[in-house]
Amino acid sequence: MNPYIGHDSQLYRMEEHRLIGGKGDGMRLLEISNGKGMELTVSPDRCADISRLSFRGINMSYFSPCGYVAPAYYDDKEDGWLKSFTAGYLTTCGLRAVGTPSTDEGVRYPLHGTIANTPAEQCRWYEEETEDGTFLVVRALIKDENIFGPKLRLYRELRISTERNEFLINDTIENTGDKEEGVEILYHMNMGYPLLDEDSVVEIPSVEVTPRDEHAAEDLANWKQMITPQAGYVERCYYHRFEGKEGRASIWQPKLGQGLEITFDAEQLDGFVEWKMMGVRDYVLGLECGNCYPDGRDVMRKKGMLKSVAPGQKKTYQVRVRMLDAQL
Repeated sequence: MNPYIGHDSQLYRMEEHRLIGGKGDGMRLLEISNGKGMELTVSPDRCADISRLSFRGINMSYFSPCGYVAPAYYDDKEDGWLKSFTAGYLTTCGLRAVGTPSTDEGVRYPLHGTIANTPAEQCRWYEEETEDGTFLVVRALIKDENIFGPKLRLYRELRISTERNEFLINDTIENTGDKEEGVEILYHMNMGYPLLDEDSVVEIPSVEVTPRDEHAAEDLANWKQMITPQAGYVERCYYHRFEGKEGRASIWQPKLGQGLEITFDAEQLDGFVEWKMMGVRDYVLGLECGNCYPDGRDVMRKKGMLKSVAPGQKKTYQVRVRMLDAQL
C-alpha cells in the first residue's frame, strides 16, 4: 500500500453514479479517471458504451442534442435510433444489423441495430495488477437473445491503463443459439469540439478511399479536411481500405497540442468508415472501425461482407485508443 494516501481514489478512481431527471433518469454511469489526465464515462445501461472522454481537462468526444436517453425510450422503428443517439465517444452498432434500415431474408432490421440501447445484464469493475502495469477494468455482459430467434451475447471488457493514457476495448460475441447467425458490429467513435474544428489534422493511412454516394464523391478530394460548422450540411461518408492487419486513424488539434489515435486489426474489422458531419450543433467526425459498412445487412450479404457465427462459436474484436500529447 502507498503510505502517502488514505484511499486509492487519490490516485485513480472508478465510481458509480445515477442520473436524476430527464430521459436519462435512473441510468447508471461509471466515472473513471486513470490519474494521468484521461477520464471516461461508461454507461452500463447502454451497452457499456463510452458516453464521455476527456484528456487533461479537454473534451475529446461529441455529445449529441439528445443527451442521455434511457433504453426505455428507444424507438426500434426504421431510423428511430436517432432519437436516442447520445453519440458520446463510443456508440456500438449491431449486433445483427449496422447502418441503413434494411430487409434481409424477409426480416426487417432498423437503423444500426439494437445493441446500443440494451442494458448490460451484468457489469462489474475492479483494479487489476499485471506484469504490464495496473489497469482499471470494466466487464459487462450484454444479451441480444430472443425466443424463437437469434441468440447473441456480447462480452465486453474495457481495460484502462493507470500508467499510460490509453485504453483497450476487448469484445467477444458468442452465438448461444442453435443455428448460424449473421453478425455485424461497428465501433461508432465520435470526435467532437474542441478536439474537432477546422484546424484539426486527420490522418487515416488507408490504401483506398471510396465515397459512400454521389454527394460524398463531390468532395472526395477534401475527405480529411475539416471545415467550420455549416447550416444545412448533409453528411458525407468515406470508406477506407487498409493493406494488411494494421488499421489506424488519428486526429490532432494543433491549438491544444492534443489528439488521439485508434488502432485495430484491419483484417478482422475490415469496414472502416469516416463519417464527416459538419453541421451546426451536429458537428462531429466519426472514425469508425467495423466488420461491415453501414449500407444495410442485405447489401453486405450481396457484397460478401456479412460475417456469420456458428452455434457455440465466438468472435473477438479489439480496439485500442491512445491519447496523443505534445508534452510527451
